[in-house]
Parts: sequence; structure tokens; C-alpha cells
Amino acid sequence: MEQNAYSLETNDWIKRGWEIRTNNFPPEIYFDYPTKTESVSLTGTSCSLNCAHCGGHYLKGMTDIKELNPQSDTELAFSSALISGGCTVDGKVPFWNRLDLLHELKNRKVRLNFHVGLIDEQESQLLKGLADVVSFDFIGDEDTIREVYGLKHTLEDYIRVYRDLRKHVKLIPHLTIGLKGGIWSGEEKALAMLETIGLDGLVFNVFIPTPGTRYSDRTPPDLEEVILFLAKARVRLPKTPLALGCMRPKGSYRQKLDEAAVALGINRIVIPTPRARQLVEEKGLTIKRGEECCAL
Repeated sequence: MEQNAYSLETNDWIKRGWEIRTNNFPPEIYFDYPTKTESVSLTGTSCSLNCAHCGGHYLKGMTDIKELNPQSDTELAFSSALISGGCTVDGKVPFWNRLDLLHELKNRKVRLNFHVGLIDEQESQLLKGLADVVSFDFIGDEDTIREVYGLKHTLEDYIRVYRDLRKHVKLIPHLTIGLKGGIWSGEEKALAMLETIGLDGLVFNVFIPTPGTRYSDRTPPDLEEVILFLAKARVRLPKTPLALGCMRPKGSYRQKLDEAAVALGINRIVIPTPRARQLVEEKGLTIKRGEECCAL
């Protein structure tokens, strides 16, 4: 990395993170450009929660499942699909309503990454043999659950669902830093819980103020604090593959974050910035290019 304005503590943790990465992983990094993953909404643009950070905004950019026709003889333009959508009032993505179509996609060798929300164990069993992976948003603060999602669930509910899913499918937790409108709210606790329960990988996202939402006027969490948190996570989880996901602020924030992510030992970045790609070469890492969701 070029000379930066980060504190001595942050730079020390970045160096420690890089050492951990070097000692535990081969000299390669995955860069994902998910052009072959179709983002599919099971509910169109409808969602019963109207979450503070999304407000249904991201559903508008997804393909409505009604538009898919996997029975067609036409070759599909994608090799995988993110199966997501709006939630029910109790925080579930109702994938079971379209199992017929989802199995048809599976029969055509489409790899499926699911967002399912807070489903019960009986519903999670329906994913066996269907989901290649489930991406699960993990929360470490009950006030955040209330304020962001408007749900009455507890941390124990998140732990229960996480454990249930892990029995039946490959599970990759996602942790959004600053989810509560850019405010730190349980990220450290979430990391500690995941470390205790067990995890096979972890995707970090960073809060984005989104127009038209209740959090539209907020700001992302402090950049250096995010970098320090990631570096400490790298040291804390020395053998766990860590990814920087697609949801993170753009502009200068993203440029600096991506560069630091490489320097502190992140294993995977979705659509990295040019400076991050340049630093990879300086670090002597081999780039492994992917064309699907980072969780896949």
C-alpha cells in the first residue's frame, strides 16, 4: 500500500492480517464479476418489511421469477442464480411457493444461492439437494433487528436458524458493517457468535445510504474503523476464507477500502477497484477470476 493516513494501530493490524493470510492461504486472490449469476426475486418488487436500509429498492433491479421459463429449449444466459426477494411479515423469503420452478432450474444445472431469512427447520429441509449455498445475514444486536427490519426476533432466533440451515446446506454468513444506518451495532458480537458456532466462510458488506429509504441521509461507517475491524477479523479467523461483498459504498471510500482489503489479507473481492488490482500484482498474488456470486 502507498503511504496512508491510518493510525499506527490500524497499520499494525493490517500487517498482522497479511502475515496471517500468507501463513494460511496460497498466494492467490479471487476477484468475482458476477455476470453469470441472475438475481431473481420470488416476490417481484413486493416486501412486507420495508426495511430501513433497503425499502424494496434493491428488488427493483432483480428479475421477477415470473419472467423465467426454465422449461424453454433456449439456452439459459446464466449459469447460476441468486434466489431472493421480499420478506413475509415474520422475516421469511417464501421460496417454497415456487419449488417447482426452482427444481426445474436445478435440473438445468443452474447453481442456486438462496436468501431465505428466518425460516424454521422444516422449511430449511426443503433446501436439501436444491441450494448450492445459502447466504445468511447474521445480526449481533437486537436493537438493530427492531430498527432495521421491524422484527421482534431475538439473537437466539438468528442462532437457531443458522444452526438449522447448517445441518442441511452449505451456509455462508454475511455481516453488514454499520447496518444500523452507519452506526456500529453488534458487529463484534456477531463475529464472536459465528466464531463460537462455526463457519466455513464469511462475506463482509458495508452499509450504503440508499435513496428513498429511511436511512437515505445517513453516512457509511468510518472507513478506518471498518478497515481495522476487517484486519482484526482476519487475525481472529486465520483459516476462514473472508470476502468483501458487492454491497459497499462507491467512490473514494470503495477505492481505499478495496486497497486495504487486499493489504490486510481478504481472500475474495467482488468487482475490485483498479488500485486493488494493482496492489495484488505488487503483493505477488495470482488472480482467480470468477463470474458468479462470491458465495458460490
